[in-house]
Amino acid sequence: MSERRHYDTDELARLAQRVCEQAHGNEQIEVCVSTGRSTTVRAYNGDVESLRSGVSAAIGVRVVSQGRQGFASAGSLDADVVSDTLAAARRNVTFGEPDPHHGLAEPDGVAPPGLDLGDSSVLGVSDADRIAAAIDLERRCLAADPRISGVRVAAWSDGWSQSALASSTGICVQSERGTCSIGAQPLATDGDETQIGYAGDAAWRPDELDVERVVTEATALATGQLGATKPPSERMNVVLAPPVAAAFIGVVSSVLAADSVLKGRSPFADRVGEPIADERLHLVDDPTDPTTLGAANFDGEGLAARRNALISAGVLCGFLHNAYTARRSDTSSTGSAVRGTRSVPGVGTHARVVATGDIAAEDLFAAVGNGVLVRGVSGLHSGVNPTSGDFSVGAWGHRIAGGELAEPFRESTIASTLQRMLLEICGVGATAEPLAGGMSMPPLVIADVALSGV
Repeated sequence: MSERRHYDTDELARLAQRVCEQAHGNEQIEVCVSTGRSTTVRAYNGDVESLRSGVSAAIGVRVVSQGRQGFASAGSLDADVVSDTLAAARRNVTFGEPDPHHGLAEPDGVAPPGLDLGDSSVLGVSDADRIAAAIDLERRCLAADPRISGVRVAAWSDGWSQSALASSTGICVQSERGTCSIGAQPLATDGDETQIGYAGDAAWRPDELDVERVVTEATALATGQLGATKPPSERMNVVLAPPVAAAFIGVVSSVLAADSVLKGRSPFADRVGEPIADERLHLVDDPTDPTTLGAANFDGEGLAARRNALISAGVLCGFLHNAYTARRSDTSSTGSAVRGTRSVPGVGTHARVVATGDIAAEDLFAAVGNGVLVRGVSGLHSGVNPTSGDFSVGAWGHRIAGGELAEPFRESTIASTLQRMLLEICGVGATAEPLAGGMSMPPLVIADVALSGV
């Protein structure tokens, strides 16, 4: 076989099954195979800056034998490469540390949601369409505000992927999907000062991309930071804009994954059933929602995707598990295995959802009175200690004075702990704003956060 040829998902599934059928009596074998193609176009000064297209194929083989695990992967589906990959995985078993909890997922009787995720619209997009979209995005950013002096990035991307997973424990699943995205980084200039903004969107179909929102947000972020100054150091109420709130919730979700808990990298270990957040917070992982790009019928081990409540009215409901962490914790997988074809399964969320609250968008700043709106952060993942929950990250945005949006600020940090931040939630927006990938997020109001000029 050659990765240059076309595969359908049935062929990929049969290939994976043939490899699994070679399991010896004391072995379990899991095979993940995928093919894909992608194209990215960048525009600059009204013309094509670059157009890159590529195709890919990959196989990952996991072998478990007598408590040891071996894994190998390759970037081809040629028959000899597939055979070599299985042989390499078997060799790697001999180097694996013995662990009685190693083992493949087994069917658990949960029915998949049956989502139709194979919309082929992106396959009909031509290079001319891609070029036109990127150039139009740049043009619209330049026309949006006279202070926009240029566009650093105006890009279109799309891709189509097919995958299948089979195991000697009786699992065989397959999927295909296409996505497309746009992104813009306009530059705003006032005298000697230049600021940059960014916004993007991603969707299943080209006609679902919200170009107007991307242009409006990207240019507003760039122009909104002109004249920004360093703020004084003080404690105040902070409004996390939806993209920032989503980023923080992503960090919180990562330490609610069982592998983080088992490695001692979560401040919420042994807290199941206890309040860890204000009662306004409701957080679920819901890959059964077809409107998000995290939607899926199966997880990374072939188990049915399912809705998992993480925090309900501030109370920690439980942790996310794959098959391995479930065995170590004497529980069941939550269908939360995440992986690439060329990696072993980890644990994570697919589609995080935070329930909306009761503060209308027009009342948000009035409810805060005096504080800041944080519109962007930097160094979030490196600035968070997953064990203690402490964080200190760069921040920029606008001050809120007398219930009104005021002057911009930059060169600052916000610092607290994840534990305190969750407990100090004092407001949740009534409207969830759309973010890239179909995800939506309401703004969060956090009380008594330390803001420092740096």
